[in-house]
Amino acid sequence: MPIPDAVQTLERELRGIFGSRLRTLVVYGLQRHAAAAGHDGHTHEAPPTHTLAVVDALTADDLRGCAAQVSTWHDAGLATPLILAAHEFECSLDAFPFEFGAILADHVIVSGTSPFDGLTVDVADWRRACEIQARSHLLHLREGYIETRGRSDALAVLIVRSAAPFAALVSSVTRLEGQTTRDAAAAARQAERTLGLAGTVISEIVGLVGVKEMPSADAERLFPPYLDAVERLVKYVDGWTAA
Repeated sequence: MPIPDAVQTLERELRGIFGSRLRTLVVYGLQRHAAAAGHDGHTHEAPPTHTLAVVDALTADDLRGCAAQVSTWHDAGLATPLILAAHEFECSLDAFPFEFGAILADHVIVSGTSPFDGLTVDVADWRRACEIQARSHLLHLREGYIETRGRSDALAVLIVRSAAPFAALVSSVTRLEGQTTRDAAAAARQAERTLGLAGTVISEIVGLVGVKEMPSADAERLFPPYLDAVERLVKYVDGWTAA
């Protein structure tokens, strides 16, 4: 996949700030970027391009230099670069297994040498992060339901807004079984099989990603099995062990 011209410009500008201390520049998430740009056949505003810079050392003056350039980077379609000192990435894999694992899985080296050689996400760290994600989703779903005050229109808003984080949770959980599909619908079906669900509630909720609203009647129908599915996911992740 070609590296955007804006990233090449970014490399030169970071070199101007860090000089020889710039070890590596990586662009990541290009495959997700391409999928998000037109996953449903419609034209969308392109999401920002994400980069990671690894440097020997990082000072306040360096941050001021980046701050002076960030508006230009944003105007060029770039997200604010993730800047790490040498060895911070590998030391942070256990703390950010989802975020840094995604970088490991989908990146291109723009300049310098790879900082990722020999690095993998420990499955125990992934499981723990999945449990945090699942329990948080369950707690927010329960709290959100109470705050609807029993109004079905508010329940519909809650479900629609929760669809994207739920889809991310489902994808994270399926990774525990070694499934690395980028197809959210396929991940949803896999989760339904894993949990032994008779219905398709996971697929229905995941299918709401990108939808602005849903009928109140559908919300009333979906919420009980949705809540049950999230509770099952929590129990599954809590008891999961590597085969």
